[in-house]
Amino acid sequence: MSSEPLARVASLKVKLGLLVAISSTVAAVVASLGNAGGVPVWLGIPVTIGLALALTQLLAVGMTSPLRQMTRAARQMARGDYDVRIAETSRDEVGQLARAFNTMARDLAGVDRQRRELVANVSHELRTPLAGLRAVLENVVDGVAPQDPAALGTALAQAERMSGLVDDLLDLARVDAGKAPLAPRPVAVAGLIDAAVAEARTSGRDVRYDVRVEPPALVVTADPARLHQLVANLLDNASRHSPAGGTVAIDVTRRGDRYRVEVRDAGPGVDPADRERVFEPFGTLGDTSGGGGTGLGLAIARWVSDLHGGAIGFADPGPGAGGARVVVDLPLEPSPRPSSRPPTSERSQEQAVPAPPPVVPAPVPAPAAAPPVADDLLVGFWPDDVPARVGLLAGALGVGVLGGMLLPDRALGLGTFLVLLAAGGVVLAASRDRRDPFTLACAGLCVLLAGTTLLRDAEWIVVPCLLAGAALCVCGVTRGRSLGGFLVAGLMWPLAGLRGLPWLGRTLTALPGLGHGMAMVRTALWSLGGLVVFGALFASADALVAEWFDAVVPDLARETFALRAFVSVAVAGTVLAAAYLALNPPRVDGEGSRTSAVARRYEWLVPVGFVVGVFAVFFAAQATVAFGGHDYLRRTTGLTYAEYVHEGFAQLTIATALTLLVIWAAGRKASRETASDRLWLRLALGVLCVETLVVVASALHRMQVYQEAYGFTRLRLLVDVFEGWLGLLVLAVLVSGVALRSGWLPRFALVSGAVALLGLALANPDAWIARHNLDRYAETGRVDWTYLAGLSDDAVPVLTELTGDERRCALGGRETGGDNWLEWNLGRSRATGALDDHPAGPAAPVGACVEAGPSRG
Repeated sequence: MSSEPLARVASLKVKLGLLVAISSTVAAVVASLGNAGGVPVWLGIPVTIGLALALTQLLAVGMTSPLRQMTRAARQMARGDYDVRIAETSRDEVGQLARAFNTMARDLAGVDRQRRELVANVSHELRTPLAGLRAVLENVVDGVAPQDPAALGTALAQAERMSGLVDDLLDLARVDAGKAPLAPRPVAVAGLIDAAVAEARTSGRDVRYDVRVEPPALVVTADPARLHQLVANLLDNASRHSPAGGTVAIDVTRRGDRYRVEVRDAGPGVDPADRERVFEPFGTLGDTSGGGGTGLGLAIARWVSDLHGGAIGFADPGPGAGGARVVVDLPLEPSPRPSSRPPTSERSQEQAVPAPPPVVPAPVPAPAAAPPVADDLLVGFWPDDVPARVGLLAGALGVGVLGGMLLPDRALGLGTFLVLLAAGGVVLAASRDRRDPFTLACAGLCVLLAGTTLLRDAEWIVVPCLLAGAALCVCGVTRGRSLGGFLVAGLMWPLAGLRGLPWLGRTLTALPGLGHGMAMVRTALWSLGGLVVFGALFASADALVAEWFDAVVPDLARETFALRAFVSVAVAGTVLAAAYLALNPPRVDGEGSRTSAVARRYEWLVPVGFVVGVFAVFFAAQATVAFGGHDYLRRTTGLTYAEYVHEGFAQLTIATALTLLVIWAAGRKASRETASDRLWLRLALGVLCVETLVVVASALHRMQVYQEAYGFTRLRLLVDVFEGWLGLLVLAVLVSGVALRSGWLPRFALVSGAVALLGLALANPDAWIARHNLDRYAETGRVDWTYLAGLSDDAVPVLTELTGDERRCALGGRETGGDNWLEWNLGRSRATGALDDHPAGPAAPVGACVEAGPSRG
């Protein structure tokens, strides 16, 4: 069975039409099911497109692979390898092209073989008479042999042999090039045969010739010289291989508008497997007795018969007879023929004597992992040269099923962590660099970041941690080393769904080839049947078992089935794309060539100096505020100090990020050839880094003052952490400037950013915000109760310390518990325990929880 689903379709246009129709129908059906099942649009559209693309790839398997194989085969043939063949798997136009290509390859292989044999045989045939002629002449010159007619006759015989070989080669060249046209005229066959026999008798061989022409007065239209050459070559070949005293029989008979010439000898004959090869130039058989010819006689005979529109071949000698029998079938009136001889494969098999076809090796398909053709947009840096991995596909599908069972209608918790852990295991198993220290470090951080689903209820910090884990995953498996490499790796994850489609097709094609495929299917079906039957029996017999089954087995009601199916496909597709990215990582980083430095130092130093000067102006303003006091600030700007620091925080954060960009640009453009160049680079960028650290400290101070004035929030805490991380990067840049080596900085920035997010999650940010806002409330009497009530369950243990109406304002009406074990996490568990110990009671009446004090920003 062909691995191409549409292999039986004989038209490429029909194939493409079926492909579009089936894919469109499946996409429409899947979209309708998702819409009816309440699947969100953001989930339904990607899943529908992904399924349509996967189905297209499955149906299109093998449609264009012969074209890719032909591209590779053409390159191999250009290098002289003519043994490559294309797999002939379809009947459409591409399949016909593949068959034509294989025919061409076989013909070229035959021509190349004949060319090599021609050179070798001509060298061999010329060497023998040349050696004999040289020996005779040397003996004459050295006086070893007398200068008598016998010695000179021997030399003349060798020279005539070489002359005959050259004449035969010239005849072959003329016929093959179409420069030996026929000069047909009426020829009496009996006279031509007698002349050829008389010429054959001059060879001195001890054979008899038996000639029979029917009718005796047979006259045909032919080129007499060429026809004489054909008969003479056949007689020479027959007499050469006949034993002494043997008979060579020549029979010429008319058959309608054609006539047949048969030449039989009493020699050893020709094996049926070799009957076609002896008509090739120098196609003599090494184990055949006789010999001494040039090996070109039968080849010339064939081409003469071709010129006359006939056919020649060996036939069986008949029952009880031995020797060889050559039959030539020719027309009485040859039709005009093209100047070049036709391919031998087009000879009329009805007219020619049946002969076994040449032995041709079975087509060997080009390797399946042929590199994609140049029209693939990603082939430049992402070749698809990985083999099929059925286990990887099975792992991704398993994670997809697990995700469909555990994720829908459940909060982030243990179930989410299990799905993420299984997905990470599949991706790490697929990675070909899984033992690389950077890849292992990223894998460990991914597990820790995924573990935040077990610790925190605050999705505003858990979701960024999961996104950071995804970024670490793609950067770890692609082993990026630069910021550009990290960005490209992130873009390659969704593109892997497209780039990996050929690999998915190869993997799906490999499924039927598994030796235990049916056994695995039977095992899975029997196992599932046993689980369903006996599980249902025991669940109905025991209430505790029923509770356990309810907790593990998802609700497969019709209203949730579509959602679970879409989630399964989405998770499986995402994991499979990441696994392909790990299995076949693209070259996300460039060649590493450094940008050419500027010719003059001031070209980079002056811009950096201006930036340093602007920083100095800012520091002067800060010093003025510090020495002038808040009254001076109010008189000058009309702002309070809290308002003043708030308005400048965002700009300082942006300035810090832009300074890192300036340092990066200056480091790339500055020359490092001389010690003076390196000193100026260290000084300029070192001063800029120190100034930036002061800006970072100022920004953090401003945020602290602002939070004390207006309260602590998630956004302000997150910006604090971000500014601190920028300061850490500035310190790293300062350290790298010592040795002027910055290759480690991009990975340090990536890992340190992930660690910063992980540290923020471990610090329980919602509880920290609640604690500091309550402390501020105790000191100032100002708090935003609405904001505190909106914090996650992570803050509940802190908020339970409140009493009375304040407790009801912060916790009133909050419900916890009710989660099953797959939704468990530490934050919700602690909140449930705290509220069980100290119930919050009903929500406070409307108006009782009035915001106490401003909470600007």
